[in-house]
Amino acid sequence: MVTHIEIYTKQLVQLFNELGFATTYLEPIWILIYTLILVTGVTTGVLVIVWLERKVSAGVQQRTGPEYAGPLGITQSLADGIKLLLKEDIIPSKGDAWLFAVGPAVVVTPVLMSYLVIPLDQNIVLSDLGIGAFYRVAVSSIVPLGLLIAGYASNNKYSFLGGLRAAAQSISYEIPLALCISAASLLSGSLSTVDIVKTQSKYGSSGWNLWRQPVGFIAFFISSLAECERLPFDLPEAEEELVAGYQTEYSGIKFGLFYVGSHSNLLVSSLFVTILYLGGWDSSIPFFENLGQDFSSSNSSGESFGVLGSGVSIITTLAKSYLFISISILTRWTLPRVRIDQLLDLGWKFLLPIALGNLLLTASFQLLLIS
Repeated sequence: MVTHIEIYTKQLVQLFNELGFATTYLEPIWILIYTLILVTGVTTGVLVIVWLERKVSAGVQQRTGPEYAGPLGITQSLADGIKLLLKEDIIPSKGDAWLFAVGPAVVVTPVLMSYLVIPLDQNIVLSDLGIGAFYRVAVSSIVPLGLLIAGYASNNKYSFLGGLRAAAQSISYEIPLALCISAASLLSGSLSTVDIVKTQSKYGSSGWNLWRQPVGFIAFFISSLAECERLPFDLPEAEEELVAGYQTEYSGIKFGLFYVGSHSNLLVSSLFVTILYLGGWDSSIPFFENLGQDFSSSNSSGESFGVLGSGVSIITTLAKSYLFISISILTRWTLPRVRIDQLLDLGWKFLLPIALGNLLLTASFQLLLIS
């Protein structure tokens, strides 16, 4: 599959060859460029999520929300990030300083790695792995380890209990999450995120897995909220029980990294919901389809149409994702926080049997269709 990125890469490689650069030095350069693009995009998405959460929460509570820092308060999140960068970094005197510093990095890095397999368009994906759907589950399972390290290194009972809760919660909800991904992958016949979206887009919006896997969608939605530790499942940092959980002893940018990891995880989860159940970049809107056909017929080269089509695909994917994020924010102010025993019962006694039954039914129907 020749992507736009590969075409531009070949053109730049040819340019560097003409200028006398050795091709052996280009691979590290491109890795650095892709990494910077990924980090910049994710950071921008996190800033938008923080602003959106504040405005939606203010609307629910009949408040104004941020309004002074920039138009509609849109730069408030950036101002908070700069403030955290300038704050003093305090390390507990009797804690493990090395593990205390490693914990936030272990939380953020796997979340950023999850974005490698997310396609914003058919040709816009950093790495189209054949096991892209399970790659997300495998990488995200490292995050609770970072939370447990942070809680242990703080030498604080509240922090350590929060880390233990994070580990127990992650194990409880990763299994239903993986079972729902397996069921959606069976319908597509592939674990590649690009192939999953292509299979859904063959029949327009009627082919989305949302209609063919409604039970799997609900189970995946609940498991994603629990995986991101969003209310009503934020037991690892329940303020009335654990002060602030695993991040009680943290300050400055290390404290901010936990929130970057949390909101980045919410964004990547919403993107995966879009890819698995909402058709990804498939808009299925007649206006855009007719616009694309008219534009391609009037432009013989088709390059401008490719750029236009990619832009529409990116906007469609992000719009679906932020719709899911808005629902998650509304859920935060609608449902009360559950107890830890209710949380574990929901995962092991309710979601796990439902997700397993959904997978078995999906596999049975697929075998009947094949036979």
